[in-house]
Amino acid sequence: MKIRNSIFNILFKPVRKKTKQSKYLYWQTRNSKISQALRQLWLRSKERSEALKRAKYCCEECGVKQSKAKGKEVKVEVHHKDLPEGINWSEICDVIRKALLPSPDRLQVLCVDCHDIKHKKENDNE
Repeated sequence: MKIRNSIFNILFKPVRKKTKQSKYLYWQTRNSKISQALRQLWLRSKERSEALKRAKYCCEECGVKQSKAKGKEVKVEVHHKDLPEGINWSEICDVIRKALLPSPDRLQVLCVDCHDIKHKKENDNE
C-alpha cells in the first residue's frame, strides 16, 4: 500500500483547504504532470512532425543532420520562432488549471442534454 500511495502522491498533491460548499479534501493535479502531458502532445504533434520533415531532419542554422548512429548521435529540436524567450510552462499550467482543472466546487455534474442546454444558454448570452 505504501508504494501505491507514493505513486499517488507523485501524480497529485493534496489540497488541505475545505470550502464552505465542500467538506471533502480533494487532490490537485501537479504542474509537472500537466507540463509532461503537454510535452507529450507536442512531441507527437503533426505541426512538429511537418517542421522536421520540411527541414529533412537537418538543423536550419548549420545544416547538421539528425543521426541515431551509435557513437554519432545528433538530435535536432524544433524551436518556436514566435517565442524566442521560450515557453512559460507555469503560466500555461495556471491557465489549464483555471480552465480545465478547477477545484471540484467549481464543477457541476450534468447529463449530456442539460450540458448542451447550459452551453447554448452561455453562448446566447455572449
